[in-house]
Amino acid sequence: MEEVIVIVGPTSSGKTKLSLLLSERSNIEIISADSRQIFKLLDIGTAKPNKAELKKVKHHFVNELKPDEAFNASIFAEKSETIIQEIINKNKIPIVVGGSGLYVKALIDGIADSADTNEDIRSTLLEFRQKFGNDYLYNELKKVDEVSASKMLPQNWKRVMRALEVFQSTGKPIWEHHEKEIKQEKFKFKQFGLLWNREILYKNIEIRVDEMFRFGLVDEVKLVLNAGYTKSLNALNTVGYKEIIQYLEKEITLDRAIELIKRNTRRYAKRQMTWFNADKRIEWFKINSEKDLVILANKIAKQINERKN
Repeated sequence: MEEVIVIVGPTSSGKTKLSLLLSERSNIEIISADSRQIFKLLDIGTAKPNKAELKKVKHHFVNELKPDEAFNASIFAEKSETIIQEIINKNKIPIVVGGSGLYVKALIDGIADSADTNEDIRSTLLEFRQKFGNDYLYNELKKVDEVSASKMLPQNWKRVMRALEVFQSTGKPIWEHHEKEIKQEKFKFKQFGLLWNREILYKNIEIRVDEMFRFGLVDEVKLVLNAGYTKSLNALNTVGYKEIIQYLEKEITLDRAIELIKRNTRRYAKRQMTWFNADKRIEWFKINSEKDLVILANKIAKQINERKN
């Protein structure tokens, strides 16, 4: 059974840097397990690899869809299996890289086991309930999953919200998850996790957010909105974009937007670590600097090259 390398960790932990270092040491292609980098126009706010980096090594699931096109963990898992096999057939090494835990879990364990909590979607649904009420959520569920809706009432809003959350996270109704068989193992996945001291990681996050604004995050959001995409899109209702939209709509100041992005990114990183810590198969490596990323790249590349020879 062919082995697939998976690199996980919180935002700003150096996953992209590590994958690029690996591309200099082994013949690889990268599969991005990031729920937002697949969308065109969303470059700065997603910390997407730049043009030179994308040219350096083949990346899959980067810049492939318009912001309003459908993409979820189920689609990712299904397409990734095909891509992984194609990479292997070319005698290259597939490297899965990303911080979207649901996507990684869906690929490794199957979507049936991956309908877990998605805090971003849940937060959005709670906001919709507060603004529009229980009937709104119920009608939204009826549009995408009549089977589940028929077994609920609008006042059972927690069940309704959960069913919507699962559908928006995975692209499949919640009842399918209860019937799905266990995923048949096709590949052996070897997971490496990047573990930073929290204070250093939070400092990295602050530096990255400041860089995003210097690189033109506000103009990027304006460009997306001026292209006709609405703020209600899932792709835009995420950290880095929703705060800038609030600023552009004069709900908050720019300084407050920066402050909120830093705070919400720290919270997101914490949720990511909670998710990944639950998977005992991940081999964690303490990282304190880019030098440690180089050491880890050498270690992983050595394992890869030994297996290929």
